[in-house]
Amino acid sequence: MEFKDYYSALGIDRTASDDEVRKAYRKLARKYHPDVSTEADAEQRMRDINEAKDVLGDKDKRAAYDALADRVARGGSPEGDFRPPPGWDEGFEFHRGPRQGPADHADFSDFFSSLFGEAERRGAARQNFRARGEDHHAAIEITLEDALSGAEREITLRAQTIDAQGHPQWTNRTLSVKIPPGVHPGQFIRLAGQGMPGHGGEPAGDLYLEVRIAPHKLYRVEERDLYMTLPVTPTEAALGAQVQVPTPTGGVVEVTVPRNARSGLKLRLKGRGLAGKTPGDLYLLLDIALPPADGDEARKAYEQLAQATSSFHPRQHLGV
Repeated sequence: MEFKDYYSALGIDRTASDDEVRKAYRKLARKYHPDVSTEADAEQRMRDINEAKDVLGDKDKRAAYDALADRVARGGSPEGDFRPPPGWDEGFEFHRGPRQGPADHADFSDFFSSLFGEAERRGAARQNFRARGEDHHAAIEITLEDALSGAEREITLRAQTIDAQGHPQWTNRTLSVKIPPGVHPGQFIRLAGQGMPGHGGEPAGDLYLEVRIAPHKLYRVEERDLYMTLPVTPTEAALGAQVQVPTPTGGVVEVTVPRNARSGLKLRLKGRGLAGKTPGDLYLLLDIALPPADGDEARKAYEQLAQATSSFHPRQHLGV
């Protein structure tokens, strides 16, 4: 999937005004519309300019796209197998609701779908009708500790609001968010009434915060389960041992490493993951850590081990 330059697709600069975006679109649409164009690639070009107009003609999507383009530019060329970087949309809100406009997004590119899903343009008139406000979505990154025990945090989001004259404007707003214990990646926290204002006296929409958990130095999160790499010595793995392990809540437990344990063996501590109706588990992945042979005694011990296990051929299954 390639990074799409929507400004190039319409032949405009990034500083182009909304009016210039509309004019460029109309000019290209007259040239490439399949009903009138004789160009060989008219159908594909029309899809490209429709997609560019959908993004650049929407203030919310354009702001999020511009921020992503800046991030990509800082990281190097966007050519090749592009994938949106994690957290690219954090701090932005844009509509991801059901299809409302005339655009057929089924023909839009994988690039568009990966960024906006079914986000739609907001060009319809908003006068003389009653409607509940649109729901908004945003991403929030929390620590594993917050996910385990719950917390209350303040977040700042850049959002589009409507002023007293009914004109859209960009503002930063700070919200207090209660994070329930046991929240897991991909879960949504709903803030009622924090979406777009309603019309004709109808209530405001809601704000849905998609939870993302920041990388942790010890634990990896998969839904409600936690994974940790547990280093053990060769003797602990071969002979078995009782070893101490830190738990995500701050305590220490003693676990049994079975005899003849191998690297990658998974030990399960039931209920030691994220809280919930069915709590997650903590999985310990054994990793045999070899002591360095950096002294006479250590080298001698390795030599004795090699003699004692000379009949062991770890590569026999390779046929060599």
